[in-house]
Amino acid sequence: MSNVEESQRQKKIGSVLQRDLVDVLQSAATQGGMQGILISVSKVKVTVDLSVAKVYLSIFPNDKAKELLVGIKSNTPLIRHELAQRTKHQLRRMPHLEFFVDDSLEYIDQIEKSLKGQENPIKDPSILEKRKKT
Repeated sequence: MSNVEESQRQKKIGSVLQRDLVDVLQSAATQGGMQGILISVSKVKVTVDLSVAKVYLSIFPNDKAKELLVGIKSNTPLIRHELAQRTKHQLRRMPHLEFFVDDSLEYIDQIEKSLKGQENPIKDPSILEKRKKT
């Protein structure tokens, strides 16, 4: 029987990683010449065996998200090493990192616009085409 609820240890490791990842990712983006990019870590989920951390990122502006995610994934070993240095007194072993874009804020924004009547797919059918997932 699998335990759906995260253990205190999983939550603690997730919050430690979340706090330090924001610094690491934001400074890497700035050093990489990407000014005006805001990266936030919306959630870190650590597996039960503590071997993998799934990192969910919110990136603003959103049109840079895919490009930035590719860069982050290609630099995962460096990011993991930097995190290990920062957390060596708190974590014995650094989990493998998997990065995902958290587009829930964009989704919420779309719902709000629809509810306010700013985007009406009945009046403008092209909106539906834009919303289709690729």
